[in-house]
Amino acid sequence: MEIINATITDLNTLMSLYDSAIAHQKEVSDLVWKGFNKAMVLKEIEENRQWKIIIDGEIACVFMTAFNDPHIWDERDKDSAIYVHRISTNPDFRGRGFVKLITDWSINFAKINQINFVRLDTWQDNAKLHQIYLNAGYTYVGIKQIVPTEGLPVHYWGVTLGLFEIKVN
Repeated sequence: MEIINATITDLNTLMSLYDSAIAHQKEVSDLVWKGFNKAMVLKEIEENRQWKIIIDGEIACVFMTAFNDPHIWDERDKDSAIYVHRISTNPDFRGRGFVKLITDWSINFAKINQINFVRLDTWQDNAKLHQIYLNAGYTYVGIKQIVPTEGLPVHYWGVTLGLFEIKVN
């Protein structure tokens, strides 16, 4: 198992995994991502912010990182932080604890790069995911109501988020 940057050749697989995650969300909840722009994902790949977890030569899970997130974290965005977004698991690999694995990887990345926080968010109403994040070591730090904002992906528009973080340093 390894965590490495996604490449341009992974773009279609990433988009497929995002579509699969949306289909799964529709099966289990009313909270559903609204889809992702392929050009945005390509840009994230080019910026080395898209990651993949490889198990036995297969992409088991993907996620994206950012180093600022002002539309969601407001004043806290001034802190040195790595933000984890869009964890999407290949259906053949569900239930393997990737949130904890990604959290441990993110903490290590933060320590190496002298970053003070690992942060992520999810819908405020997603109690199951809140518990997964708490079990992975995050602290719940509040609620954020999102209004439609230029530069913020549409899947955030009009939602209420629960915010989570781990203090690293």
